[in-house]
Amino acid sequence: MQVSEFNYHLPPELIAQEPLPERSASRLLHLDRASGDFRDLYFRDLPDLLRKDDLVIFNNTRVFPARLYGRRSGTKAQPVSPRNPAAQGFLKGQIEVLLTHQVSREPNVWECLVRPGRKIGVGEQLFLGPEDELQAEVIGRGTFGERQIRFAPTPDFFAMVERLGHVPLPPYIDRPDCREDRERYQTVYACERGSVAAPTAGLHFTEEILDQLHRRGIETAEITLHVGLGTFQPVHADRVEDHHLHRESYEIPSLAAEKINRSLDLGRRVVAVGTTTVRTLEHSAAQLERSGIQAGSGEADIFIYPGHAFRVVGALLTNFHLPQSTLLMLVCALGGQERVLAAYRHAVEEQYRFYSYGDCMLVE
Repeated sequence: MQVSEFNYHLPPELIAQEPLPERSASRLLHLDRASGDFRDLYFRDLPDLLRKDDLVIFNNTRVFPARLYGRRSGTKAQPVSPRNPAAQGFLKGQIEVLLTHQVSREPNVWECLVRPGRKIGVGEQLFLGPEDELQAEVIGRGTFGERQIRFAPTPDFFAMVERLGHVPLPPYIDRPDCREDRERYQTVYACERGSVAAPTAGLHFTEEILDQLHRRGIETAEITLHVGLGTFQPVHADRVEDHHLHRESYEIPSLAAEKINRSLDLGRRVVAVGTTTVRTLEHSAAQLERSGIQAGSGEADIFIYPGHAFRVVGALLTNFHLPQSTLLMLVCALGGQERVLAAYRHAVEEQYRFYSYGDCMLVE
């Protein structure tokens, strides 16, 4: 299967650069995967689209401000570019570091992406923050240019990152992060810190919509998958089958596992909010020889593309994804490649808003 089969044309002006004033005002494209029919709706219609015996699963990961600016050893710190007013007060110097995954706590080692990547070698010292508040050493290099860095001991490390860091907006959002992003690039139910990208399908939910689900008797549960480097990793292979995903940490609480297994036993539908939720549930199910999933934590690297036999997920709420991306392949695996791409072409014609701050679709 060729990666090029998952391409589609998207005018740049349809890439959402800002969130809507109201989360639930987003449009929703409803795709019936059995018939291929789709309808243009709004996200606020979601509670009425779901069945009363559905189990809806959320990813409660919390995004932290993982983008840090600083300088390399032997260079002078320079004022931040005026093009990035959100970074005023920082000394950007020569480098940008995006923390993607904490490898260990003691010592404090992280995988990260760096810019300019070619110039930063193993053994180099990095100084991050306007007054070099964080110091780190590059101790390793990955296959696709990522680095592994070890931070010097720092009291209240995460408190320092929260103060110095920037919201890691995706590269297709062509503007600096701002104060509003700290709230809006976060789901209203986020609680478990660890992601460098939001599980964007959840950004549309409000407390009112969640209350509507509960009033209808629709059961919900939460799992955690911390979105890491895999989100930023392009598909380098020509053949889909030759691509491999980075591992991402997850946890499935006992209560969530009980609800999911009970729903599967009763023939009830499990609705995943976001592709991260799908990967977590399907990875867990793949570890068992029996049906169902298992509570616990681990690292998921499952790559879902057409041909995957879904063991848990029966419906999916998701945003619109990049052409030729692993996330689009996952949606095609559930909804059918031709039908999903036809729905995408319709969304382009109807000028839906795309990607993280864009509109969404329900595949069922």
